[in-house]
Amino acid sequence: MAGEEDEALEERLKAALWLSVGKIVDEEMLKLGLNATPQFIGALTEMLWAQIENVSEDLQSFAKHAGRHTISAEDVLLLARRNDGLEKILRKCLDQQTSSKSKAAAKKR
Repeated sequence: MAGEEDEALEERLKAALWLSVGKIVDEEMLKLGLNATPQFIGALTEMLWAQIENVSEDLQSFAKHAGRHTISAEDVLLLARRNDGLEKILRKCLDQQTSSKSKAAAKKR
């Protein structure tokens, strides 16, 4: 039963991803005055899904290696370490969140 529920959830997630990818592709194609086929959108969605699966497995492995059951921001930064631009963006975002939380905590005191 759980396997069937997992499969149904996966199919719903894939459908939602296909819809989102389709909307983004359509918007960009309109800007460029081009058309994208449903096959292109499907292939792009499948490629993105495979990438999401790989990233999620890596993040789970990093957390497990650190002896945790929960994925942390440090795991995400570790994953992004080979992409300097992405790592900088993620660090900036994390720093902003940390700063905001510190300010909010200071106001409560």
